[in-house]
Amino acid sequence: MPEKEKPLVLLTGASGSMGFETFRLLWEKRDKYDMVLLLRPSKKNRKLFRRYINDSKSEDPGSSLRIVWGDALNRSDIEEACRGIDYCLHPMALISPAADRDPEMAWKVNARGTRYIVEAIEAQDPDHIKLVYIGSVAEYGDRLPPVHVGRTGDALIPSVYDHYALTKIDAEQAVMQSRIKHKVSLRQTFIMIPDLFSLMDPIMFHQPLNSYMENITAKDSGRLLAACLEVPDGSEFWNNYYNVSGGPGCRITYIEFLDRIFSMLGLRYKKVMERKWFALKNFHMQFFEDAGKPDRYLNHWDGGQGMDDFYRDVWNNLPWYLKIMAGMNRGFLPFKWLTERITFMQLKRLAFREDGTMNWIGQNNQGRIAAFYGSEDAFRSIPDWNSNMPLPDHNQEYVRLDHGYDEKKAVIETEDLVEAARFRGGELLGEEEQGEADWKGGMHDPLYWKCCRGHLFQMTPHAVLKGGHWCVRCISEPWDRKPMYEKNAFARQVLV
Repeated sequence: MPEKEKPLVLLTGASGSMGFETFRLLWEKRDKYDMVLLLRPSKKNRKLFRRYINDSKSEDPGSSLRIVWGDALNRSDIEEACRGIDYCLHPMALISPAADRDPEMAWKVNARGTRYIVEAIEAQDPDHIKLVYIGSVAEYGDRLPPVHVGRTGDALIPSVYDHYALTKIDAEQAVMQSRIKHKVSLRQTFIMIPDLFSLMDPIMFHQPLNSYMENITAKDSGRLLAACLEVPDGSEFWNNYYNVSGGPGCRITYIEFLDRIFSMLGLRYKKVMERKWFALKNFHMQFFEDAGKPDRYLNHWDGGQGMDDFYRDVWNNLPWYLKIMAGMNRGFLPFKWLTERITFMQLKRLAFREDGTMNWIGQNNQGRIAAFYGSEDAFRSIPDWNSNMPLPDHNQEYVRLDHGYDEKKAVIETEDLVEAARFRGGELLGEEEQGEADWKGGMHDPLYWKCCRGHLFQMTPHAVLKGGHWCVRCISEPWDRKPMYEKNAFARQVLV
């Protein structure tokens, strides 16, 4: 078979925010890369890519761009998309809030679809094809102060009811414990898109006001994903987990974020929302101690966008009538009062929708109330906006989580695995289910472990120590985590 002139890149999720930004960058580099996309044959997708299909045919028939119109749930479509590829960039996912409303589909798309890709690559050429998987900060779960700054290796304990996070953990394990020689997991933070107001949904009230966010813009997320194609085979970048963000310039607390966004429209957030609509716990988001690590290889912070750049993009993306409204809100007080009242009613409808926090209160949904507020008493004790407001402090001291072994050691030994398992309330069984703590030193060779609740599972030492993975059954439905927290000191650290 003749050698290909250009590497062939499979990009999944090309119609999404991160995926489309990546696609546009690679399209500008089509003299260097050929692309194959796996897309659902929807009217929206066909319209979005029609111009590129026509341009590809006119400029370079049959090579610059190939589209597999199919379904990630169809193994044969995945196999066709993976045929002959050199790279797979995999940001495709059914994300929240859609994933919250259809958990079954989230499992199919995010977990099963990813496993199909892994299997297709393993069946074809796992030593050559490189796989870049986009994970999620949601895998970590609740990280309120004082544990609001994290790093890879921290415990993965998704928020209760967060099926999306569980699907991302499952998919990440499939990728990182596969036979693929060059793979990586980039745990993506919140991607800020210019059309921000299109995201208005009850999920905005699931996030506590005092949560810390280290975000990234859609443009920069596309830049970092495209940059993965430039990383050499022998780089230490491969076979690792990374937290991904836009850097310190994208750090903000949720209360600051809301204030800035509504101020853009000339509105006061205290007048358009009630404080009790916002949950007190059980979301995700955090600052990162180690988000600079992937930047060493991808250089996406260099020339990247900060929060001010993002706000300008949001303003520029606003339709003309909202800009006029914002101006009138600033210059004509009676109009501002009217606009704030209308906005209040619109947001109230969101809060009282089926998946809104106030609906849970009204329906006496004890499970959701306990998860997101702690208790009915805690909900009733929430003061108004003028009392005990969380003060944003980006330099607030934080508790650095212990990983249960000596992280400074250059070489990991069996004793380190035994110590890490014990810190998690479990045991290292070794290469056999009924064996002792035997290990030949392969960080990527799966071993048997037992958790604090007696569940047996197989996992690589690298996934446990460097990825923060542990027993999935303990963090899944029916969300009964009390026995785990009682015996697992590693997990217990995140309780605040």
